[in-house]
Amino acid sequence: MVSEAAGISTVQRFPREFARWQHAQQQLLRGGHHLALDSYRNLLRRFPAVPQLWFEFGIAAAGDLEFALAEEAFQRAETLARQDVSLLVLVAQQYCRIRRLDRARTCFERAVAADPGSAHARLSLAAWWEREGRLEEAMASADDCLARHPQHPQARCVKALLLHRQRRNAEAESLLRDLVRSDSGDPNVKCSSRHLLGVVLDALGNYAEAMRWLLEAKSRVRQAINVDSMERAYDAADRRRRELLARLTVADIARWRQEGAAIPLGFELALLAGHPRSGTTLLEQILGAHPAVLALDESEAFASQVWHPLAPMSADNPLSAAALSLLPLAARAHCSQRYLKSLLHEFKTEPPARVVLDKNPSLTGALHLWLRLFPGAKVLIALRDPRDVMVSAFFQNLELTPTNVNFLSLERAAKHYADLMDTWLRLRDLGGFDWLETRYEDIVQDTQAEGRRITSFLGLEWQLSQSGYADAPRKFLFAPTYSDAAKPVHRRAIGRWQNYADALAPIQSRLAPYCRAFAYPEA
Repeated sequence: MVSEAAGISTVQRFPREFARWQHAQQQLLRGGHHLALDSYRNLLRRFPAVPQLWFEFGIAAAGDLEFALAEEAFQRAETLARQDVSLLVLVAQQYCRIRRLDRARTCFERAVAADPGSAHARLSLAAWWEREGRLEEAMASADDCLARHPQHPQARCVKALLLHRQRRNAEAESLLRDLVRSDSGDPNVKCSSRHLLGVVLDALGNYAEAMRWLLEAKSRVRQAINVDSMERAYDAADRRRRELLARLTVADIARWRQEGAAIPLGFELALLAGHPRSGTTLLEQILGAHPAVLALDESEAFASQVWHPLAPMSADNPLSAAALSLLPLAARAHCSQRYLKSLLHEFKTEPPARVVLDKNPSLTGALHLWLRLFPGAKVLIALRDPRDVMVSAFFQNLELTPTNVNFLSLERAAKHYADLMDTWLRLRDLGGFDWLETRYEDIVQDTQAEGRRITSFLGLEWQLSQSGYADAPRKFLFAPTYSDAAKPVHRRAIGRWQNYADALAPIQSRLAPYCRAFAYPEA
């Protein structure tokens, strides 16, 4: 965690202080952010010119929800690490995590300025421009990198991605086939190039070969990384959740509703959930165009401040239904306050909206925890044909986590879908809270009619700004499907699964109950 350029040699001369630094890092890795803060403060009094210490201090501050302190620490690290490209890129990424986007962009640019010949710096900046939808700048950065490093595998892969984003798929295909034949020694490029080739071939209508490359890419990931422990941890957490949900009763939900939230809210709170790739980003864009709605996408707030503390994936004493129902007021208030502080830390005062919408499909798996803290909040569930969801989710190339590991095979993807949607169906059956289901297909076929229905559910009237959401200035999206938000609404994704019917055949029986539950034709 400590780099030579960031000050290890300075501190190593003092063994006792170096040991304290290592201890602080262990506190940080274990999630002991508050304890780590004190450790880093003491170290920084002795070594105020070591940028890595400031960087780690910023991470600890952000983890303890001291966002102003975190930003100050990252600025100190950025200033001190003038020529340390790797650390500047890491600081830029942390700025992004705390949603200081202007500072992140500037820091990526500073990394390039520090070493114009650094492929790492230029490709990091290219990735940022691509994320912002500034494809010409991204391509220029990638081309600059290739001019200096013509055979750089990652640069070639990034250029292929940008060609795909520009819909120059034939060029992207040619570049990717050359890259695959060259057999890069970089395992990440080996996987990413094959995955991207599958995506490009899908765009070109070559569906059978697209699936073959996708399967090969995911197979290589499994070979490179031991995912068994991730899958076991996920499966154990799912079993615990199912046991808890089976023991919840209608009376539990009713009592939660009667007790109400543990803290007063100055706004209406709503959750937009469902399974990933069910149209939640599109819905968030439409609802967020309403002047009375603050739509926040893919925040880590609930997971980090509520879900993981209350129901950690590796729990020795898992949360039971009884413990959840009897959760003390003080504990509920503490979790709620930390969640809202994390969610809304960009705002100095109350958020400038009547409705705050937390859009995060992964929170479907924690909906029972959400309802315990905010039983009066509205819940909006995005639905889509389960088979289309499977195909779309399988085409995502995501950073591996104990959840995303499920998208390395269609069988595991179908299990993940069942796990999330069984959570929803169980809570829907119990009832006692305000919910609405909305179908992706309905939004696509008549955006205004379905948009009006959803907006009304939130207690608001449809606005003209929502009809023109696609023409509004594009905001930075944290969702992994950010690139889709720039595309106009279209119907091409409806029934996409039929292009992959053969690959889906082994999991059709697993998906059939959900087709029936959500009124999708099984054939």
